[in-house]
Amino acid sequence: MDLALKNKVALVAGASKGLGKAVALGLAREGANVAIFSRDAARIEQAAKEIRDATGAPVLAIVADAMRAEDIQRAVDETVKKFGTIHVLVTNAGGPPPGEFVALTDEQWVAATNLTLMSAVRLSRAVIPFMQKQKWGRILHLGSLTIKQPYADLMLSNSIRAAVVGLAKTQANELAQYGILVNTISPGIIETDRVVQLMDSRAKRNGTAVREEYALAEKNVPLGRIGQPEEFANVVVFLASERASFVTGAHFIVDGGETQTPF
Repeated sequence: MDLALKNKVALVAGASKGLGKAVALGLAREGANVAIFSRDAARIEQAAKEIRDATGAPVLAIVADAMRAEDIQRAVDETVKKFGTIHVLVTNAGGPPPGEFVALTDEQWVAATNLTLMSAVRLSRAVIPFMQKQKWGRILHLGSLTIKQPYADLMLSNSIRAAVVGLAKTQANELAQYGILVNTISPGIIETDRVVQLMDSRAKRNGTAVREEYALAEKNVPLGRIGQPEEFANVVVFLASERASFVTGAHFIVDGGETQTPF
């Protein structure tokens, strides 16, 4: 299937590794011009090189911190300066740190909100004018399984990521008139650094070995295994494409069947 992404311009946040990098690679494979950013200069440059080498696509690497409003605006400005516009936005930021409610401070709540919710708000605000002008756009917010099924010790993620879904659904209603589609895509247990952190936290809390925690997680997945970043990215790339032209305001979970709810 031709996804009609050739020469579309995509900006992917948090793309130096993990799911963001996998999504950027998937978009580049479909012929998109891709800009990626993270705050780690060495990693984002290396990610851009790897994507260029694998696909031959032009990739712009930008050093920017998703928690800083001025960095977000600069990332958008640099992307538009290089490629002329932005058709696809993928919002993504590292998950808030683990912690139980009674142990979390106001400062941690504010930082987590700035990272998880406000980065999506600010990125959206910065790219929407370009999408409105061209009457075509895709905003894809990367979420988490915790939106549907709260995880122990992840109070910040459980709470704040749900707000991103509310943001996305409301954006979908407001922006449909401009041909801008907005969806949220949430991973289950996917083999990333974030999952390594989660499993280590669980092992310390439960007094178990990390491998035991992986085994328990895999047992809860009907497919019997942890997912791979590319499997998640394939769903995001489709939703970024011309072929997903009647899909907006939805929340997709890519988790191997772990979450089975009636809505």
